[in-house]
Amino acid sequence: MTVSSGESHAQATKQSTLLLDGGEIHVYQNGPRTAPALLLIHGTAASARSWDPMVPLLTGSHHVIRIDLLGSGRSARPDSASYTVPDQAGRAGAALERLGVEHAVVVGHSSGGAVATALTEQRPDLVTALALINTGPEMDAYIEEAAAGIDPKQWPNLTDDQLRQAVGSAFASGFEIPRTFLEQVRDMDLSVFAATSQAVRAYLDERSLPERLALLGKPLLVLFGEEDRRWRPASADDYRAVPGAAVTMLPDLGHSPNVEDPPRTAAPLLAFTAKHAPQA
Repeated sequence: MTVSSGESHAQATKQSTLLLDGGEIHVYQNGPRTAPALLLIHGTAASARSWDPMVPLLTGSHHVIRIDLLGSGRSARPDSASYTVPDQAGRAGAALERLGVEHAVVVGHSSGGAVATALTEQRPDLVTALALINTGPEMDAYIEEAAAGIDPKQWPNLTDDQLRQAVGSAFASGFEIPRTFLEQVRDMDLSVFAATSQAVRAYLDERSLPERLALLGKPLLVLFGEEDRRWRPASADDYRAVPGAAVTMLPDLGHSPNVEDPPRTAAPLLAFTAKHAPQA
């Protein structure tokens, strides 16, 4: 077990590596193992560490599980790996099984919401409810970004200021991007980033997330920062087509509310899980 400085016992982080088909998956666990399971899935260009600010707010009532998706963070980055959304979802489900988790609420940020949706499609027995944080419902809602014009060979050597400029649209204007997030971005494999981006586009082009979710009949919470600069904030209303879906807009927050304002993001999520969390 790895415990960072100042962590309480309840917040202590257990890290492990699971050997799954396709490669090794790195897993972080916090909170009581007897509490209801809550799986957090990160977005493209990030890692499980992007949830660090949220974890202390969730461990009082949940067994919080985070995984580095294949190709990200401390998980393997095999050259021949498949980064399709269904394949990433399959690995997430296999990881939960290895951990002995039979039921979980699944939370996805950005493209992690597509993986969460695919996991629910594949394993409706495993997912009791899901929450999407700033996950675009379909590609028409995507706000095209200008090309950064960065030589991939220079990526690991970019200054913090250059990285902040490259990923600025992931946050509300004026937000000071923390160094811990920049470290994740600097560590990103650009080939994995490209493959993941193409895979998410293919998944959304095949069928929108509201269409998929409407067929699943699972409780759904959608959180969306009103200042999102990657997906049109108004597109959050598309999820209202899912019967019973709850859509909560977060004023003054951008594409990454889980990093920008963890307490304000955690509050509606905890209210949702209190109603729908599985019994441990």
